[in-house]
Amino acid sequence: MSELIVHSPGLYTTVQDTGRDGHYDIGMPPSGAMDQYSYRAANLLVGNPEDAAALEATYIGPRLEFTDDRLVAVTGADAPVSRNGEPVPAWQTLAVRAGDVLSFEMITAGARIYIAVGGGVDVPEYLGSRSTYTLTGLGGHQGRKLAEGDRLPLGEAAAGGGAPREGAAVADALRPAFWEVTPVRTVVGLCSYRLTEGGTRSFLDTTWKVTKDADRVGYRLRGGTLDFIERQQPFGAGSDPANVVDLGYPVGSIQVPGGDEPIVLLNDAVTGGGYATIGTVVSADRDRIAQAKTGDQVSFEPVDLDGALAARRDRRQRLDRVRDALRS
Repeated sequence: MSELIVHSPGLYTTVQDTGRDGHYDIGMPPSGAMDQYSYRAANLLVGNPEDAAALEATYIGPRLEFTDDRLVAVTGADAPVSRNGEPVPAWQTLAVRAGDVLSFEMITAGARIYIAVGGGVDVPEYLGSRSTYTLTGLGGHQGRKLAEGDRLPLGEAAAGGGAPREGAAVADALRPAFWEVTPVRTVVGLCSYRLTEGGTRSFLDTTWKVTKDADRVGYRLRGGTLDFIERQQPFGAGSDPANVVDLGYPVGSIQVPGGDEPIVLLNDAVTGGGYATIGTVVSADRDRIAQAKTGDQVSFEPVDLDGALAARRDRRQRLDRVRDALRS
């Protein structure tokens, strides 16, 4: 049986794919790779379908042994990678043989590493996805982050000559950038009516710092203060100025409990509640915030719906360019 043996799990490594969309009505968030661009590019580098299951490692990568010959690729955050102790490049197609060991050092930029293996990680699907949702113990490998001694089944690698050759690489121009202040395009709305004009201006003008409370559920930010419009407490809502009558939370929406620490809700977040959400990070830029780590800075740039759709098209086109380049 072809397996991936986990000698060391890293800090927080899980199996993820494109996510478990379509189940919001039962309170199920999508989970899935936080940085979809890097995850999909990793799969393209090993000849997998874009939606094959891969590993997402936060801050510190795992130490993995292969039991047969495979192609593997590492993308996402910058981190020194080695094969049997020898440095190897990221964003390239690598060949490994049975007994080879892939290992990582601490990240130097970004927050999340993606590791794709030819054939994909073949854990069982749950509701149409192999993604891990650790809060309820569903999906992925036993519904949890990886642990020492785990053995992950691998799928059959693509037959024929469709996979990229060893050494094939994603061009530098198509790799994500890491900013000093990460710009995050945001559609302002939903409950932004709760902010004063000055509160909205403060939200957009502030450079926010990522706190230690930053994970797959959400990122809590600090750095500014948001003022709310005075109002009479509505029936069905709490007394906090940021409370509203319960509503659904889009993935990427920004709630502002208390007005001084916005929280960007991400892939594993609760699907609804009673806090005002004053905007939503566009889907393409959830990749960016996924690569921001504790202590990094982010800013919100307002865009309209057309701008959000253009950002999504641009990400799709960049992935198409990666695929086309790897085929040539």
